[in-house]
Amino acid sequence: MKHKIVSPTVLFALSAIFFPLAAAETGKPNVVFIFIDDMGYGDIGPFGSTKNKTPNLDRMAAEGMKLTDFYVSATACTPSRAALMTGCYADRISMDGRVCFPGEARGLNPEETTIAEMLKAQGYATGCFGKWHLGDMPQLMPLNHGFDEYEGIPYSNDMWVHLQKRDFPPLPWMKQDKAVAHIPDAPSQALLIDAITNATVDFIKRKKDEAFFVYMPHAAVHLPRLVKKEEGDRADGDATRAQVEAVDASVGRVLETLRELGIAENTLVFFTSDNGPAAGLSPAPLRGGKGGPRYEGNMRMPTLAWWPGKIPAGSVCSEIGRSIDIFPTLAKLCGGEVPTDRIIDGKDISSLLTNPDAKSPHSELYYEYEGIRQGNWKLVKIRKASRLFDLATDIGEQTDIAAKHPEKVAELEKLLVEHKAKVTSARRPAGAVANAKPILTEPGDLPSLAEYMGEANLKTVGTIYKTPPKKK
Repeated sequence: MKHKIVSPTVLFALSAIFFPLAAAETGKPNVVFIFIDDMGYGDIGPFGSTKNKTPNLDRMAAEGMKLTDFYVSATACTPSRAALMTGCYADRISMDGRVCFPGEARGLNPEETTIAEMLKAQGYATGCFGKWHLGDMPQLMPLNHGFDEYEGIPYSNDMWVHLQKRDFPPLPWMKQDKAVAHIPDAPSQALLIDAITNATVDFIKRKKDEAFFVYMPHAAVHLPRLVKKEEGDRADGDATRAQVEAVDASVGRVLETLRELGIAENTLVFFTSDNGPAAGLSPAPLRGGKGGPRYEGNMRMPTLAWWPGKIPAGSVCSEIGRSIDIFPTLAKLCGGEVPTDRIIDGKDISSLLTNPDAKSPHSELYYEYEGIRQGNWKLVKIRKASRLFDLATDIGEQTDIAAKHPEKVAELEKLLVEHKAKVTSARRPAGAVANAKPILTEPGDLPSLAEYMGEANLKTVGTIYKTPPKKK
């Protein structure tokens, strides 16, 4: 009888299941990735906000690194998350163009390899807490994409009964693969930040003696914006400001937990947003926001990295980085493997975090198929026209210099066309589920999230409707 030889990678993964090691013992960092929804470049103190008070993010920047030129790879919730999780352009994996809706058959293909799956193979405990939005069928949810634990909402917080543009089923609060509550009212919306933070902190405390990966995609600061009354009062009744400040408090809780547990120096924490700012938020000093032409404010994100003792305190990196780089970067830092049986678009930028002289591996940066950056040259396609800017002198993209540099316009247009051809010619399918249906059709006996958390009578500030109610 022949004996099958088991690879060292498989042996390590199996041993890690039965004999988990803390990050300090393995030499590999714990990882916490905090992904905010719809926050703009100018919405936090480290990037110039004076309106919003963000002391925890200010401290995170002072103790870590501010990445001034870090970009997401797509411009809406679903494609941005798909790109982050896989290290691929969203269109490469057929997850571009629109967001996933409740009960939809489409989602992130289980055949794709996610960051969580890569790190789980290295013995990491993996948890996702917050807004998933990559498909809400069981085959497409976090537990089938490498996460050991999941708690949160399966799609955007505006996809609920009070959005008047269309009828949505009850918005569930999930724990693992079951709905344990739903979000029908203002108190439940106002508690989303706390609920996500509670689950994250609980996971970190339980896994402190293992290497762990936490993906924390907040639902905030996506519309509708509702906050607890005391949060609103501190922000002079401004629910948008209050949500930004509540997100800051959430980050503070996570970082303080790491400090109290004595694992801060073994933990790498990223903070960034999924796309440009929505209404009421700020891209300053950039131009653009969520949707619209691919100006800098559309895809350049307020990004911080924190790893005490490894990332120099108070450092600033102005080299180009991308959300699709996180996968290969974590593979490098955590001993993982980048898939070799398919195209992965991201590149390892780990050297940018620790070496002040390191250079970006990117000669060009693509804003989906609507723009390109090369050095400080930036071309934006608006319908059939091309606009050219020099980001070194015009970060706000106010002065179109295309007429002065026709050769550069032609060069960048050619690169953009070639980029699109390369991606679309090697596109992989999205996931598809037969007989798809919403997680909930009726709330039944499920409590509201506010009831589930024991705060049914919570007073709130903000507007419950994303759009005005229908006239009767």
